[in-house]
Amino acid sequence: MAQTRSTPPREARLVIEADLTIYHAAANKAALIEALAGAEHLEVDLSKVAEIDTAGLQLLILAKREAAAAGKRVVFAGHATAVRQAIDFCNLAASFDDPMVIPA
Repeated sequence: MAQTRSTPPREARLVIEADLTIYHAAANKAALIEALAGAEHLEVDLSKVAEIDTAGLQLLILAKREAAAAGKRVVFAGHATAVRQAIDFCNLAASFDDPMVIPA
């Protein structure tokens, strides 16, 4: 008897629509972990993030760390201005290793 194994989809995309702040940390963490569990490659769209604080940066770092531990990949895309500024201010661009498009 052959067994079929359920495998996660190869690629998925998650759009973060809430602010990446301490006030939304629990909901954003759950969404990130759930999306990562369901894919080998996860693209996280940050274009709708109006605010981000250190709790939000910690979530982004957590997503990268958890993906690496599971042999998966997380890519952040569509960085909103607030996200770009926070990443730049904390000098974390190299840590995320994601291309950031900086508008003129």
